[in-house]
Amino acid sequence: MDKERLDQISETGKHQGVIAYAAAYEYAEVEDILKIAEEKGEPPFLILLDNIEDPHNLGAIIRTANLAGAHGIIIPKRRAVGLTATVAKTSAGAINYTPVAKVTNLAKTIEELKEKGLWFVCADMDGEVMYKQDLKGAIGLVIGSEGEGVSRLVKEKCDFTASIPMKGDIDSLNASVAAGVLAYEIVRQRM
Repeated sequence: MDKERLDQISETGKHQGVIAYAAAYEYAEVEDILKIAEEKGEPPFLILLDNIEDPHNLGAIIRTANLAGAHGIIIPKRRAVGLTATVAKTSAGAINYTPVAKVTNLAKTIEELKEKGLWFVCADMDGEVMYKQDLKGAIGLVIGSEGEGVSRLVKEKCDFTASIPMKGDIDSLNASVAAGVLAYEIVRQRM
């Protein structure tokens, strides 16, 4: 096959003359993620993503989640990017170690997880500064989409909102950067 044809069928455009088709990455179940925390003897630390559509953001969040010790990620089935080749590449391999569950209704999933003892903190520019909040224990960190933030319905299900102090001239961080900053505040408080 010639290079031009490989360029056409390659999702990323980087193929080095070879393309292989493999099964898509498998999604975990929410219960699988909770079991990981239980087996480690740790309170669950989940990251829930509300309508993240940029595959680079999802990949970066998966990578950060892995390094911050989050037990897994939960994403909605609709209006969000799935586990694509771009996500896998951006995750730098973390996709192979960090379970991602796909759910029909994020708000309902939060309600079900609250019944299991988790608290939920929503990233929101109008929230209380993250350093003033107790982020220890069983927790779910909710990060919203790049343009809209966390949806109203999902935000209403959260127990509290947390903001990141910002001193610059623009009003928001990239979703993956915000996830990283908040995730590492959770890590700091758990130490």
